Amino acid sequence: MVEMTGVLNPRGTWVADRCSIAKALDVVRTRSAFLILREAFYGTTRFADFAERADISEPVAAARLRELVEHGLLELGDYRAPGQRTRREYRLTRKGEELFPVLAALMQWGDRWENDGGRVELRHRDCGEPVEVALRCAAGHELGPSDLELARKPKA
Repeated sequence: MVEMTGVLNPRGTWVADRCSIAKALDVVRTRSAFLILREAFYGTTRFADFAERADISEPVAAARLRELVEHGLLELGDYRAPGQRTRREYRLTRKGEELFPVLAALMQWGDRWENDGGRVELRHRDCGEPVEVALRCAAGHELGPSDLELARKPKA
């Protein structure tokens, strides 16, 4: 549980009316959106491959891809295989790439608690060691929930 020192009391006068978690979930709000993003991180770019690899119907894939493009997580670009007509592909934007730690954390949690270790793992390309998602403060200290407190951000 996150410690609530006197800085602010979320059950008192403070309300989560501008909650960043809620706003993020408004963007990536469905299981299929997360699975499409997973596939984009794994290198998928083509519409039919998203539908097949995420195991979703083409209408669902079309709706989710459209939403992810509208929210700026994916962008459409052209590609052309030799001897073929020009086609469209989906690419992660910087905004989309910045969601990767969220998916990696979900994967790590799922491997530990829901999936008996999972079938794939993330490894550091340079040294080959497994990758772990960790919460750190700006000074580099690794943190757990009991090390945190909520504080109101300074007004801009």
